[in-house]
Amino acid sequence: RFLLLDFNPFDNLLCILLGISFTVWFTLLLVFIIVPAIFGVSFGIRRLYMKTLLKIFEWATHRIERGAKDNNHLLYKPYSNAIIAKEPTSLEEEINEIRRRGSNRDLDSASEFEMSDIFYFCRRGVESIMDDEVTKRFSAEELESWNLLTRSNYNFQHISLRLTVLWGLGVVIRYGFLLPLRVTLAFTGVGLLVVLTSIIGFLPNGRMKNFLSEQVHLMCYRICVRALTAIITYHDSENKPKNGGICVANHTSPIDVIILASDGCYAMVGQIHGGLMGVIQKSMVKACPHIWFERSEVKDRHLVAKRLSDHVEDTTKLPILIFPEGTCINNTSVMMFKKGSFEIGSTVYPVAIKYDPRFGDAFWNSSQFGMVNYLLRMMSSWAIVCSVWYLPPMTKEEGEDAVHFASRVKAAIARQGGLVDLLWDGGLKRGKVKDTFKEEQQKLYSKMLVGTQEDRSRS
Repeated sequence: RFLLLDFNPFDNLLCILLGISFTVWFTLLLVFIIVPAIFGVSFGIRRLYMKTLLKIFEWATHRIERGAKDNNHLLYKPYSNAIIAKEPTSLEEEINEIRRRGSNRDLDSASEFEMSDIFYFCRRGVESIMDDEVTKRFSAEELESWNLLTRSNYNFQHISLRLTVLWGLGVVIRYGFLLPLRVTLAFTGVGLLVVLTSIIGFLPNGRMKNFLSEQVHLMCYRICVRALTAIITYHDSENKPKNGGICVANHTSPIDVIILASDGCYAMVGQIHGGLMGVIQKSMVKACPHIWFERSEVKDRHLVAKRLSDHVEDTTKLPILIFPEGTCINNTSVMMFKKGSFEIGSTVYPVAIKYDPRFGDAFWNSSQFGMVNYLLRMMSSWAIVCSVWYLPPMTKEEGEDAVHFASRVKAAIARQGGLVDLLWDGGLKRGKVKDTFKEEQQKLYSKMLVGTQEDRSRS
């Protein structure tokens, strides 16, 4: 009687509805996302989703432009990668030009040092402060049009009620539907990766273990790609990295690893971490020969080079995936490649990655956002759209050192990805300028003065 008196049909109905909802939710995930990821197929839903978003963005842009025109608002502000227009001239040419303007005398009769030379260094110093090529590579690139995510252009104001309602609807869709779906997929992919690689680790080394490891890695990475609604276009797949080689790519985001590994298996190189990342690393290395370093070992360049060299000499092992920049750049440029991975003498397979910022900003500003915060921002964006180009393999030429080889590979990646090729070290994101950069300018100026003096002596 007590049970009958406490029985509430509404509670029973609620449990049934929750059970049905969970069943439908899991079935949709299994049929439309997880199973296609296992077999590497796609139903084209993400492509259709991307085309729909482009049409919405186009309508919103026209609406914004029309509203700004009616209200006499300046919609777009001039945007350029460079604030100051600069001509590609040398130090000697610029100083000679300053001397010509400031003196009626012939340059051949000029003294070894002129006070007007100071203006060159003052001007370059002010230009570097106003238009720093390094600092602006570590902030999100600004969009000219609004993608209904954030006010990426400060000139955007309230335009119309319909546009505001559309933005509010987008917030509901992204946070109410897409974010829970993506978080579920992310936990599924990472959980399967940890469990399955741990199980495969108990198998004896051989072809079967390698085959199963590759299939598990591909499956889990593809699930993680779908957790970001990543829409990836791969070009020139005939140039994909092969065993015994090193794959190098420009670095924009930690998800670069997932983007590349969902199309082929790689041996990862990195520092050992703690927490959840440490658990993932330990499980992965059981099934596949990844290369993880302790903090003390990372500083030993010879030890790192030795382990990398031993890996690439074994043609049965997977190609190594390395990001030589050492830090994330904001999808506009490629900065200096560290020479370590180019000293081994192995075949290098360059890869260029370029993200489409209209759907979501993939750049990770690690000094502003933590990893969890960054991933949540990614998962609450519309999508991650990018293109990947596999470039022809490159080898070190006769008489070429590691620095020039690294610069040649970097230039090829920048050219293919439509990125700016910069000589600066990405380590300047957190460190000070090395004295060698200052000494280089001093040597150039000294060389110019010595050359002028020698020319005058000969004449």
